[in-house]
Amino acid sequence: MNIAGLQKMTLLDYPGKVACTVFLAGCNFRCPFCHNSSLLSASAPEEMTPEQLLSFLKKRQGLLDGVCITGGEPTLSPDLGNLLEQIKALGFSVKLDTNGTNPRMLKELVRAGLIDYVAMDIKNSPRRYPQTAGIPGLAMEKIEESMAFLLTGSLEYEFRTTVVDELHSDADFTEIGLWLQKLAPDHKAKRFFLQCYRDTESVLLPGLHAPDSEKLHRFARLLRPFVDSVEIRGIE
Repeated sequence: MNIAGLQKMTLLDYPGKVACTVFLAGCNFRCPFCHNSSLLSASAPEEMTPEQLLSFLKKRQGLLDGVCITGGEPTLSPDLGNLLEQIKALGFSVKLDTNGTNPRMLKELVRAGLIDYVAMDIKNSPRRYPQTAGIPGLAMEKIEESMAFLLTGSLEYEFRTTVVDELHSDADFTEIGLWLQKLAPDHKAKRFFLQCYRDTESVLLPGLHAPDSEKLHRFARLLRPFVDSVEIRGIE
């Protein structure tokens, strides 16, 4: 396991909690809009060991409520469960960010009581997923399995899409809504966040653009028939 970064406090990453965010290196996607491109390789520079992270967390007991585990793609780390077990033993709630490509580990962690909240990226409509994830020929079965697991379970979760002007359209969000409905025909998804793309120097493919506010709100309206709560992040 490579802990490549730590944000010591955040009020944004874990809804309703004061948390820290732990960045694990290594990812199996190459999303062109990724702003954590320095974390794509599992051999990215290590910032701390798991033992150093746990020492930090012991000093923050009573000050932080939760720990966000993000990446990269955290479920690529085979020792993730062991780390989460130790974090939970210190009394922290755990939020996991994932792209949904490892449903087996996701289910194991949830059923072991090691995760309290999941934020799963939905990159785009199924039709445009390979392009948006940067993986030609990407198979969708495991992603759908993770989506269905969250949709039909009792765990707190959110789906989220980083919206890029060149990659997303009205048709895509209509298709995403219908996709959610197909996976859970008896009830709506709980919550969905649209995140406005932000251009930074670390983005994998420079030259992409954020959608305007009108477009983001239109995309949100297209999702609302299929989701209990749709909100927008990253605009004023």
